[in-house]
Amino acid sequence: MKKIFLVPLFISCLLISACGAARVPMNTDKKQMMNMKPVSGNETLSEWSTPDSITANQPVTISILIKDKHNKPIKEFETVSTKKMHLVVVSKDLSYFAHIHPTFKGNGIFEITTKFPASGDYKLIAEMTPVGASDYSIEDHWIMVQGIPPAAVPIEPDTTLTKIIDGTKVTLSFDEKPTAKKNIDMNFTLYNAASNKPIKNLKQYLGTVGHSVAIDRDVKQFMHIHPLYPKAKGPKVVFMTYFPTKGVYKVWGQFNVNGHILTVPFVINVN
Repeated sequence: MKKIFLVPLFISCLLISACGAARVPMNTDKKQMMNMKPVSGNETLSEWSTPDSITANQPVTISILIKDKHNKPIKEFETVSTKKMHLVVVSKDLSYFAHIHPTFKGNGIFEITTKFPASGDYKLIAEMTPVGASDYSIEDHWIMVQGIPPAAVPIEPDTTLTKIIDGTKVTLSFDEKPTAKKNIDMNFTLYNAASNKPIKNLKQYLGTVGHSVAIDRDVKQFMHIHPLYPKAKGPKVVFMTYFPTKGVYKVWGQFNVNGHILTVPFVINVN
């Protein structure tokens, strides 16, 4: 799978499509923000092993072999955000989302046992960093869960960007109108829903104050975004992001609220 990478960074934003991955600058240094010219490379290959038949709500073991461009298993991987691999799983209509972490078994092999909630097609997107590689790598794979899938949930932009989930009110905002091919600050602001008081004691989640994932409606563009200020406590968590194309995107924010991992989704339109 071909990769596209944009500028070095510490706060990562990864994009994946038919052509690969990209990143935005590590901070607000204007010199870095101007350097958005992509360079290409092929860092990894992958082999995915799953059972021939997968049934909804039944445990399934998935094995992922990560190889280098010479088709040899990669022996070592960096620990990034406390994990050697991040695996995002979404249903084709984006109604289901999971951010999970396979175990590294050695000799290039990662393994995880998980469940899928319903029949239908799911995309698995694995993110990892081989030791000595020039950058992150992304590998993806579609699987089909047996049976008649439920009716697809329409993916339409939300009319309001405030939601209450598990007692927490979350508002999504942008420093300017979301526009493709442009660096934009994306902000999640969290409040206690009962008192409407801002939450200022967010805990660390995977080594930072939060994570965000954005995927377009066609499930071709993928972004895993880390906060601009990783040690922040809230109520606002700022992500500098870069949408590669116009269109409708679903965005998930994940935060550690009093030991509970809150996942809040929004659907937005990018001009």
